Amino acid sequence: MSSVLRPAVSLIVLMTLITGVAYPLVVTGVAQVAFPEQANGSLVYDDHEKVRGSELIAQNFTGEGWFHPRPSAGAYATVASGASNLSPSNPALATRISDDAAKEKVDNQGPVPLNLLTTSGSGLDPHLSPAAAEYQVARIAAARNLPRDSVQQLIAANTYSPLIGPPVVNVLALNQSLEALPSQSR
Repeated sequence: MSSVLRPAVSLIVLMTLITGVAYPLVVTGVAQVAFPEQANGSLVYDDHEKVRGSELIAQNFTGEGWFHPRPSAGAYATVASGASNLSPSNPALATRISDDAAKEKVDNQGPVPLNLLTTSGSGLDPHLSPAAAEYQVARIAAARNLPRDSVQQLIAANTYSPLIGPPVVNVLALNQSLEALPSQSR
């Protein structure tokens, strides 16, 4: 019995040390050297070096003077991230989308872009399409007493094209740029 048990226990201990200790330490070390900002959460700081959030996680901005992100099925909590898993035939999904469309609707601007009505797979997507950001310009310009052109220039300055996929706007970066504009009315 001991001839079978000893190698089995030794193999478990060895594999635990390799896969549970050595490998994570090596991967963490390589990440800290090669990609330190990303390895530490892609944190965004304000002018006072206070952490305002992460480039990778959406935050809920409410109020007329802010760009609104996509809805979140998990209330923007990283622990509860995930999709709502409501099917298109579910009345609860139709009700939520209808309510969100009524909240986001801007008169004389056509239908609300889908980015502002549908959740992402994780429920934490920090990006909007430039069209969804543009849709909010009139509301934000009116709420902050800013010219529309100033708000549109912020969108253009915060729009980037990833290696794969369409151009996107990071809502946190966009709202930080908006906050930095002088003479705002809140």
